[in-house]
Amino acid sequence: MTKCLVSESTMQSLMPLLRTVLSIALVVIPAACLPAEDVVVRPRPADGPLDNPLKGWCPYTNAGTIHQPYSMVFQYISWRELEPVAGQFRFDEWEASWNSEGAKDKHVIFRVYVDYPSMPSGLPEWLRKAGVKESAYEDYGSGQSPDYNDPRMIDGMERLIAALGKRYNKNSRIAFIQLGLLGFWGEWHTYPRTELYASPETERRVIDAYRKAFPDKSLMVRYARGHAGQQEWIGFHDDMFPEDTDNGQDWSFLAGIRKARRADNWKVAVIGGEMVPGKAEQWLGKDFETTRKMLARSHFSWVGPYCPALESTKDETFREHSEQLVRKMGYEFQITEVTHPATIGRKQTARLSLKGKNNGVAPFYYPWSVEWALLDSDGKAVSIAKAEWDIRKWLPGEFAERTELAFDVPPGRYRLGLGIRDPWKDRPAIRFANDLPVEKGWTFFSQVRVAE
Repeated sequence: MTKCLVSESTMQSLMPLLRTVLSIALVVIPAACLPAEDVVVRPRPADGPLDNPLKGWCPYTNAGTIHQPYSMVFQYISWRELEPVAGQFRFDEWEASWNSEGAKDKHVIFRVYVDYPSMPSGLPEWLRKAGVKESAYEDYGSGQSPDYNDPRMIDGMERLIAALGKRYNKNSRIAFIQLGLLGFWGEWHTYPRTELYASPETERRVIDAYRKAFPDKSLMVRYARGHAGQQEWIGFHDDMFPEDTDNGQDWSFLAGIRKARRADNWKVAVIGGEMVPGKAEQWLGKDFETTRKMLARSHFSWVGPYCPALESTKDETFREHSEQLVRKMGYEFQITEVTHPATIGRKQTARLSLKGKNNGVAPFYYPWSVEWALLDSDGKAVSIAKAEWDIRKWLPGEFAERTELAFDVPPGRYRLGLGIRDPWKDRPAIRFANDLPVEKGWTFFSQVRVAE
């Protein structure tokens, strides 16, 4: 088929008409092109959205007002709250809190903890009564550290993880899961009281239990050491971003990942974590260049639960740096070209091609479906066809896809739309970094005529 393109001078004269007819600002074919020819659309780039799914800020919902757009919330929960009686889990009660103000309609990242310094112990009472010992410490406001290597403790954690997997592995509201459970805050250390921490064997059993329970989720662990450092499928979280991300010390976040030869894990498993608590003004202010470098090196997709969105400020530079950071985090898909027939036959296959760029630092980590739709004048999708494309492969840089799809609709003119469907909300959700109209999640490119 012949591709019909437009010169710049011709395009200038046609733009007012095209805006009126198509209600979009992009490069398309002139009306004189024959129906059998291809339409080539080259949309203008634009800043990407600040609340695209599964990227960006992921704040607490109980730490005050959230001042910036976000699509995810972070949920801590103690083991004691989840399983106050052995084998009886209070998932319903926990999930009710997910619909509180600030959390409603947001994806969730969670971490279960046992020992949160300065807070009541998260060890279930039934394990304490069974004889699991705790050791007092004074660090970080004091607390009680359980014996992670007690066989009753390990068995209990494995049963809990299995129950979590049964409940949440297929729950598409869950974005990512941090392994938690071990160490202070569930961060897999008890520094400086290193003698209180779990053995490598306990770590291995927890990791393997999570992997078995959550085959369909992207999981995160704090450090790339021991058994975790041997897993090509696992993601990591840095809870001192960007201060300790790659600070030149051999104990830094990225130094540990490199030492374990897991520097490419970001291509298949999510990387994220918390900004140094209370220091957003520093890291988005005078030290912003360091923050940008650390984001690029670590391939972060999200930041939370403490993050700049929790800070109230009228500083315009702070806002601009926040937006730059969010847009660079994770994925940011920008379409550079779409090609499709000007006319397609009813129930006959039509070839569509897509070219684009991922301007972010990471891919998208789930196989959400890519769908093309024909929409009527009311914006209703009257025919939807799924392209067998795997958006997890749209790594930073350019990507290109082709497909042949059939649409079963009555003859007439339709708008051509593209959507990437969020299975939780059951609607197109990912938006592109382009100057294109979006309606009900569908991104519109041009018009298609369907003939008999």
